[in-house]
Amino acid sequence: MPETDYLATGPRVAVRHIGPDDVEEFTAAVRASTELHHPWAYLPSTPEEFELWTAKFRQPTAEGFVVCERETGRIAAGIAINNIVRGAFQCGAVGYGAFAHAAGRGFMTEGLALVVRHAFGILGLHRLEANIQPGNEASLRLVKRLGFRLEGCSPDFLFINGAWRDHERWAIINDTAATAHG
Repeated sequence: MPETDYLATGPRVAVRHIGPDDVEEFTAAVRASTELHHPWAYLPSTPEEFELWTAKFRQPTAEGFVVCERETGRIAAGIAINNIVRGAFQCGAVGYGAFAHAAGRGFMTEGLALVVRHAFGILGLHRLEANIQPGNEASLRLVKRLGFRLEGCSPDFLFINGAWRDHERWAIINDTAATAHG
């Protein structure tokens, strides 16, 4: 893929919007990463699930991205900014999942940092939240590395794997924003 198709590039990864052409590679990577994601995340593993999941990215309240290895173009992770609220709030909720073939190589740290920069720049957001189950140590280490701050715990926050799960609420603020967006 030409570098011009990417929204942002880092030393080892590049980020672009997810699209219909990603269905085969993305869903195959999800199926190969079931053990890595369970019980923390549920990403689309079939073309039908992928279409339903990506439909939200055609709305102004969500943005979907893939993190690609620059050397090969292979998708290493998926990142979504959901529940984007404009006006005085200028906030979104970030969710993500690395794929097994790329896990533990720092691609998610680099990719999420690029998405945060994109959210605070082009998207004009002031705040991003990440809601993480307390036992998901890898995800907690990730947000800590990127400067997210723990704000509290939300009991019974999401229905995952057959039960309502508590989540820690982590957030990062765009400290460079001088004025609110209207």
